[in-house]
Amino acid sequence: MAAVTGRKFFEELGQLVGKPVVVEDSQGKSYEGNLLGFDSQSMSIALGEVKGSQGTLYHRLILTGNVVAKIMATDTPFNLGGLKERLERVFPNMVQFVPEAGVLIVMSKIRLNETGIIEGTGPAASRVQDIYNRFIQETS
Repeated sequence: MAAVTGRKFFEELGQLVGKPVVVEDSQGKSYEGNLLGFDSQSMSIALGEVKGSQGTLYHRLILTGNVVAKIMATDTPFNLGGLKERLERVFPNMVQFVPEAGVLIVMSKIRLNETGIIEGTGPAASRVQDIYNRFIQETS
């Protein structure tokens, strides 16, 4: 059970990479920036284009895991699970979800993420793009 919850924890944290976050350190200082990456062993994190609590700007900031108290997402994450359900209505049993990569694979040949199709062409890819576009319109 611990392995499953640990994997889920890192999947959630991985979905924040490239997204804006607010990080609070153990002394109560906060930093707002884009999460560039993290080390799963030490829980150290890298932030980019950072604004400190006193308005100080940093191009890059690395915080070691022992000082990170909180990581707060400021954007709602994209609902890839909901998009998967929508795609499965048209392509039953032909949609795979790879959460650690943030990718859906349709018919083993069309790959898409939260920005749209990243691989695949043809009529099926056009249909997937249409479903994606409608999903974006309805959830925005």
